[in-house]
Amino acid sequence: MGLGHSHHHGHDHGHNHDHAHVRTTNKKLLTIALLITISFMIAEIIGGILSNSLALLSDAGHMFSDAFSLALSLIAIRFTTKPPTPQRTYGFYRFEILAAFINGVTLAVIAVYIYFEAYQRIISPPEVQGNTMLLIAFIGLLANIAAAWVLTRGNTAENLNMRSAFLHVLGDMLGSIGAIAAGLLIMFFDWYIADPVISIIVATLILFSGWRVTKESVHILIEGSPKHIDVNELNDKLHTIKGVVSIHDLHLWTITSGMESLSCHIVIDPDADPQQILLASKKLIHDAYGIDHVTLQLETEDLKIHEPDI
Repeated sequence: MGLGHSHHHGHDHGHNHDHAHVRTTNKKLLTIALLITISFMIAEIIGGILSNSLALLSDAGHMFSDAFSLALSLIAIRFTTKPPTPQRTYGFYRFEILAAFINGVTLAVIAVYIYFEAYQRIISPPEVQGNTMLLIAFIGLLANIAAAWVLTRGNTAENLNMRSAFLHVLGDMLGSIGAIAAGLLIMFFDWYIADPVISIIVATLILFSGWRVTKESVHILIEGSPKHIDVNELNDKLHTIKGVVSIHDLHLWTITSGMESLSCHIVIDPDADPQQILLASKKLIHDAYGIDHVTLQLETEDLKIHEPDI
């Protein structure tokens, strides 16, 4: 039982329109980045085989994961455009977070595989064609710079799915720089061990970015509160509203990147105006934290005291 029950209606259209615009932009950028990545992944595989370079092949492996990651991010964006159904009342927004999670895990798997390959090569360094390796790595670097530049036009800061795709490309760029460095060391000093050593450095960077994306996506999937919002501070702010006695069952979670939801029970003074408190609470939550998806349950103190224990 509650005196006032409010659900989000007013802001939905604007919010969904913004999301639709961002999705369209992200979709275009991901498609361009995907085409660039696939073309140069093929070039690196051929170059890696011809020059017998692990640094190039590990970069191509990372580029494959990039292509996989970008394709997955594109599929995720397509899913999020599907309307909610009675079975899936939030629609498919979470698919983006799921895609980011899978991307994070694939990054880690690729890193482990590169470690294993590099270990084999450190034990017995094979001969590597430094000049072929250098040429392909340089072309790969240009491709990565192009793909990364394309993705920065999207909202990589807020959208976890876009950021996971961007991190793949960024790690790849480091891979190309590493392969160029190894190629130079091999050409000038015949230092063949540079190939696996640099592969290990690249794999470590890949592992680090994979861990971050996985950690963030798991936090969202287990309904953790958004990192940028201090729940205790929000709770304190709500207590400053005139007529608010106490707050319980405050829940704050992320549906998908940039879309937070909040629900809570507010115990109010029996003499207070419920409608006024409801409006003041929603305004505070929206203005201070930008949250539109808000569900508030108002109840008087005596109602809460006499509520039977279930």
